[in-house]
Amino acid sequence: MSKTINRIIQLLSALNLSARQFDISIGSANGYTLRMQKNNASVGSDVIERIIKEYPQINLVWLITGQGDMFIKDNPKPKVRSKAEIESYIDDRLKQQWSDEKKALLEEILTEIEKANTNN
Repeated sequence: MSKTINRIIQLLSALNLSARQFDISIGSANGYTLRMQKNNASVGSDVIERIIKEYPQINLVWLITGQGDMFIKDNPKPKVRSKAEIESYIDDRLKQQWSDEKKALLEEILTEIEKANTNN
């Protein structure tokens, strides 16, 4: 019986996405999909939930069981995204992540400065 990870790999091909692009789009760690495929591992429900949230046109029953069509018939198959659109999306996501990390680092530094000032 085919596993969910194998259907995800099929899905990547249908959506014309690399594993890295897909991982970023669903908020998973870089390399997640290929690591799961290599280990023939089971995909967690949290990942399935993020996939369906990001790609609502995917047939959940197909994704989990392999039964039925890959895409919901009422929703047309998504248009293939251009390389520029995908790169722009990735850049936006990375900028947001870096921005969040910078804010956290700034707060940490300010806290350390305040502690140092109170100790003096």
